[in-house]
Amino acid sequence: MARDQSDTTPIRARDELVAWFEKGCKTDGELLAGAEHEKFPFYVVNRSPVPYEPHGIHAILDGLAERTGWTPIMEDDHPIGLFDSKGGGAISLEPGGQFELSGAPLPTAHAIDQETQKHLADVKAVAGPLGIGFLALGMSPIWTRAETPVMPKRRYEIMRNYMPKVGSLGLDMMFRTSTVQVNLDFTSEADMVRKLRVSLALQPIATALFANSPFTEGTLNGFKTKRSEIWRDTDNDRSGMLPFAFEDGMGFERYVDYALDVPMYFVKRGDEYHDVTGASFRDLLHGKLRQLPGEAATISDWANHLSTIFPEVRLKRYLEMRGSDVGPAPMIPALAAFWMGLFYDSVALDQAWQIAKDWTADERQKLRDDVPKLALQATIQGRSVRDIARDVLQLSRDGLKRRAKLDSLGRNETRFLSPLDNIITANETQAERLIKLFNSEWKGDVARVFDAMAY
Repeated sequence: MARDQSDTTPIRARDELVAWFEKGCKTDGELLAGAEHEKFPFYVVNRSPVPYEPHGIHAILDGLAERTGWTPIMEDDHPIGLFDSKGGGAISLEPGGQFELSGAPLPTAHAIDQETQKHLADVKAVAGPLGIGFLALGMSPIWTRAETPVMPKRRYEIMRNYMPKVGSLGLDMMFRTSTVQVNLDFTSEADMVRKLRVSLALQPIATALFANSPFTEGTLNGFKTKRSEIWRDTDNDRSGMLPFAFEDGMGFERYVDYALDVPMYFVKRGDEYHDVTGASFRDLLHGKLRQLPGEAATISDWANHLSTIFPEVRLKRYLEMRGSDVGPAPMIPALAAFWMGLFYDSVALDQAWQIAKDWTADERQKLRDDVPKLALQATIQGRSVRDIARDVLQLSRDGLKRRAKLDSLGRNETRFLSPLDNIITANETQAERLIKLFNSEWKGDVARVFDAMAY
């Protein structure tokens, strides 16, 4: 998660929330993409999870601050992240110690790849001497929830207390999953709606391509992407496929109305987090928050609230693709390239919509429900996800060719799609490859994944 916002500008009316989204519109020449990825730290010697301290996350953050010059993000006199004061990315901690890079907005998949490689090199240089490695899986493969460390972030304490009240798997989501996502721009309200609809409909396709979480607590869990399955029973008030986005009249106002009624987690005033779980932002906007009577809403309240809504695609001042398990390093720019090819070429975007436009809300939901277990073998309207993914990959490839963003060697961005092409050709996700290894040369020893899938 990104660090909390601190803009205390008051908000007095719903129209100001709509205007906040409208300010996210970019021109065609300003379109950027930002990649984010999480990863599990572990002690190499015994494959145990890494606590905040001693000799753990705190030490990594201190080392990275010294190595990169990034500024620590402090809470209660200890660092909980870092940010680049020159406008670059940020590093943050997920609840169970998952180490996240929130990358800078960048113009090409080439730049995202370079940023990813530099970050991984920095992390290895700092964590290696501490005996710490990082695991590229969508779910921690052997640790129980009780064995998983808890990071000292107050917002997570509020979430941890609330999650069991609204779903059975929310704590697993918080402490035992890792994702990769890419954030993309829109040029207008109509462009946002078109991209939101395409990406919501096709998000299960990306989920299948990136499926990489087949293990839980030392054995097979029965899913290709358990991380995606966990989201089906985390908190349905704030997650899902947003069927209203496909209805007539969809726009910024409609999303504002949705977000106003999503239950809040907290309101931050100064350094204090006030637990307001169950209340709506509508209550805060009208000064009627039971826990903080008379308190007025601010821009930072709105931005922080939006960051606690978890649909498959999330609208902020950009669109966040949230459906994918994290994987090996090449899969990070692969996700960015996949969506950039579709979003940043009007022909590709129109053709992608042609694939999905006749799917009903029930069909989209069933596809999303089936993919965690079936991945490429799931179907919609008689077509397999594998076949649809092949077509969508071709659209993305064509879009990237037309974008013609070249690196110093004259290569375009299509090179980053190669890992996805390989998955389609082999008809085998990362998860299925790991399941095969588990059932053959690993002889049922999940611990072998710490060698096979470490960065």
